[in-house]
Amino acid sequence: MKRVSTLFLKIAVIFIGIPILAMCIFLVPELGNLAAKLLPEFTYIKYFVFVVFYASVIPFYFALYQAFKLLRFIDKNKAFSQISVTSLERIKYCAITISCLHILVLPLFYLFADKDDAPGVVFIGLVVPFASLVIAVFAAVLQKLLKEAIDIKSENDLTV
Repeated sequence: MKRVSTLFLKIAVIFIGIPILAMCIFLVPELGNLAAKLLPEFTYIKYFVFVVFYASVIPFYFALYQAFKLLRFIDKNKAFSQISVTSLERIKYCAITISCLHILVLPLFYLFADKDDAPGVVFIGLVVPFASLVIAVFAAVLQKLLKEAIDIKSENDLTV
């Protein structure tokens, strides 16, 4: 049962990466062109959009790789080990990095909202940073719980 559920999660991790890759190929260039069209007074806004979105993809895929590694540790019965704690810590830092990069883009969402007179655009811009922070907090809690479980396990191994 455990291998089936981790297999399902591994497939889910792979399928999470596919739409992001498609967005990088098709949507980010369109967003850059749209930003350049809507805000012609900011000459380098197109490249700013490219840099922020493509730079945030790097920690995203690194976090997916760490999640895949964590699932492999579970398959090998190494879930309660220091390497699992390290993977969770790296996932936490990747989520914080993604959140910080997308917070840099929030003024751009404000300029779009001001230009189109649509205040809901700013809330759409808050979705990715907020979701990344939730993932970072969740990874931090899991990391702390796993570390405490490892400590308890090592104490029990020493007493026996």
